[in-house]
Amino acid sequence: MPNPAITPLPRAAMEPRWRSVAETADQIRGESTLIEVLAQAPELLAWYYDGFYAEVFFKGRVERRVKEVLRLSLSIIHGCAFCNKGNTKSALDAGVTPAQIDAIGDIDNPVFDDRDRAVMRLAAEMALPNMQGECTPALQAELRSFFNEAEIVELAMVAAVLTGMAKMLFVFDLVSREATCPIGPRSQRAS
Repeated sequence: MPNPAITPLPRAAMEPRWRSVAETADQIRGESTLIEVLAQAPELLAWYYDGFYAEVFFKGRVERRVKEVLRLSLSIIHGCAFCNKGNTKSALDAGVTPAQIDAIGDIDNPVFDDRDRAVMRLAAEMALPNMQGECTPALQAELRSFFNEAEIVELAMVAAVLTGMAKMLFVFDLVSREATCPIGPRSQRAS
């Protein structure tokens, strides 16, 4: 379980909406520390849910299923146990197949089409462990064969927000991690 560097807001002090979101996180993801901490600044939590997720991630130009492949690819690379639980369910709801979920990260797996592969390559370039990430001319061409410029901007922004949030989640120890997480918990770092 997380050991947050920011004090979670007690449920009794949360706005009813965020209390409900925290309860849902407990049910789906098995923890809600992230929500409890973000509830310290409810306007930021509202932006994250209503601005980023409601308006960009679940709507936007790019089909949600494609963004789910991107998000799950990132969360698996990042090793976010909290994220992987919810992202897997959401990906299934959006039409990503169980076989595709099992194969996320295996870009050459035949369960993926070329569009999914392009999105997974973008995720690999944008992910936290890849500090040398680059949108090479080959990746640009690959993305442009499936997406227009505005859609590429949307995919890049979604990946950037998710990757930035992952960094915050790990630095402030707000979520459980997989053993593959590139950023270890504070308690396991050398002093």
